[in-house]
Amino acid sequence: MQKILVSRCLLGHRVRYDGGASGPFDQLAAWQAEGRVVAVCPEVAGGLPTPRPSAEIPGGQGMDVWEGRAQVLTADGEDFSEAFLDGARQALALVQRHGIRIAVLKANSPSCGNLLTYDGTFSGVKVTGEGVTAALLKRHGVQVFSELELAEAVVALDQLPNPT
Repeated sequence: MQKILVSRCLLGHRVRYDGGASGPFDQLAAWQAEGRVVAVCPEVAGGLPTPRPSAEIPGGQGMDVWEGRAQVLTADGEDFSEAFLDGARQALALVQRHGIRIAVLKANSPSCGNLLTYDGTFSGVKVTGEGVTAALLKRHGVQVFSELELAEAVVALDQLPNPT
């Protein structure tokens, strides 16, 4: 059975930066009941507490953090980059351990956003880009979806061959 990496906050776990959760969602609960879900919060896995200050990437690009051209910063300028990078590495280790090819991660997050992230000005402005974890997983061949794209994730999962 094909496993799916899922952001813990989308499963109703209170791990968001503000101590809240963003789920649960029926499709994710169904996959969880089937034993398909491997849950992760890269920010918590990287050592950040809950709650924690919100963080953004100036320019909004997770790959820039990987390449040393940007940092993950709080509004007060605290650098969370190393925790984000470490959490992303742990997410990739889970993907590799479980043979995961599909991830459903939190939209707009500086870790998990797959299409949009905040621009680093803490003004609510979103830019096209991907978070630190989403960027790493995509570079390793994982199809990354958000909770806004669950129907697309279902189709992609159905198209994958069953693991042996």
